[in-house]
Amino acid sequence: MADKTNNFNFVVVGGGIAGVTCVEQLSSQFPSARLALITAAAHIKAVTNFKQVSKTLEEFDVEERPSSILEEKYPNLTIIQSAVKALHAQSHTLETVDGHQVGYEKLCICSGGRPKLLTLCNPYVLGIRDTDSAQEFQKRLSKAKTIVVVGNGGIALELVYEVEGCEVIWAIKNKAIGNTFFDAGAAQFLIPSLDADKPGKTAPCKRARYTIEETEAGVSHTFTKDGDRRGVGADSTEAGSALGPDWHEGIILRGAEEVSHRVSVEYQCEVDKIYTSQELQESPQKMLSSDSASWPVYVQLTNGKTFGCDFIVSATGVVPNTEPFLHGNNFKIADDGGLQVDDHMVTSEPDVYAAGDVCTACWEHSPLWQQMRLWTQARQMGWYAGRCIAAAILSEPIELDFCFELFSHITKFFNYKVVLLGKFNAQGLGPDHELLVRCTKGREYVKVVLSGGRMVGAVLIGETDLEETFENLILNQMDLTVYKEELLNPNIDIEDYFD
Repeated sequence: MADKTNNFNFVVVGGGIAGVTCVEQLSSQFPSARLALITAAAHIKAVTNFKQVSKTLEEFDVEERPSSILEEKYPNLTIIQSAVKALHAQSHTLETVDGHQVGYEKLCICSGGRPKLLTLCNPYVLGIRDTDSAQEFQKRLSKAKTIVVVGNGGIALELVYEVEGCEVIWAIKNKAIGNTFFDAGAAQFLIPSLDADKPGKTAPCKRARYTIEETEAGVSHTFTKDGDRRGVGADSTEAGSALGPDWHEGIILRGAEEVSHRVSVEYQCEVDKIYTSQELQESPQKMLSSDSASWPVYVQLTNGKTFGCDFIVSATGVVPNTEPFLHGNNFKIADDGGLQVDDHMVTSEPDVYAAGDVCTACWEHSPLWQQMRLWTQARQMGWYAGRCIAAAILSEPIELDFCFELFSHITKFFNYKVVLLGKFNAQGLGPDHELLVRCTKGREYVKVVLSGGRMVGAVLIGETDLEETFENLILNQMDLTVYKEELLNPNIDIEDYFD
């Protein structure tokens, strides 16, 4: 626990990837400085198996470990296990829920995001965010025959693919699945995977969270599937940091049905009302239910359909977890609710930095980068915030890190490797762009975004081996007008072409 003086050179709040990475950076740069990590959970998230795939692409696993491991590794680090009650930025002190007063010279807030739940008080609505809620999800799923999943981000995508032995009704507000990451073409490429037999073993997933962009499609699709499987993840109202990218590995994701697994996608709709069985019987909507069985809870969607189910999974994204830090302080807040940070990760309060999901990057972005609140960005921001704090202490100049030059992310959905580069969904480009697409059913989907004859983004699904070449072409901004027809020609080794 904290020593008696409770004054530290550096204090980091949050035991997720951003916070732990920041702590590691500061501990290694200032081995004799007094450093504290305040975390509500007993476990922290650690980056393992880190691999720099290319200039900007990186792969890693996230493991949950006891916070004591950090203290053993860094003798100058004190772990304070408690939630933050209040921040007094003027006096450079924090109050914790269990009564600690913690003084700091430099503070980095890495408190992450909290789930946007459909409703806070309904016992039949479950959010999936941390280990506790993952286990609760597993417990409830084991007795379930039908669940409704609401949301179209990374957790929803993984969930509908992994769950077995249970009917899944998947309600999304967009015209196509996965619009955070894909256009309609990529969505159509992936859709058959919901109907296919899954391989016996999948590689760990790199999970992403948040939203961007719109796509296309329109009608409801229904898929059936047989098979056996394992996996899992979940949420709680406070405490734990977000689940690791491979959150569904190692827990059984199986419902009460023996064989079949059925996914029904309801497009362009949201939840209108949630009823208990009794409330539905007493409501004018009682005839709208699509089956005659009695269910614990019913969901009425804005498309007019009503479904009975065992419980509802709310996977509608996160909001920055700024709550304990705002009262009495003068933080500038971005439109998305995050703490505004400049290009040195500094907030509007003196000596207060922020990194990860809690903050919003408010410097002038590179034309090829956007913030998406992903695991990779949490690690990058935490690492860079640690370096910025060190530069401030040592009065050294520091330039914006190269990782903010080009958006890049590797993940895995429906057992396909997925690489996203630059303005992969033509974000912010308006009509002034063109798309080149190559698709081989069941094998790969390649999309290139060109603007003014130059490559500005790409989506690679499957084992394309094009990520490094395309990354270079985007970074170099070479005029590709004369090569356009050949860029996606499968008979040309594009890697050698631009070597």
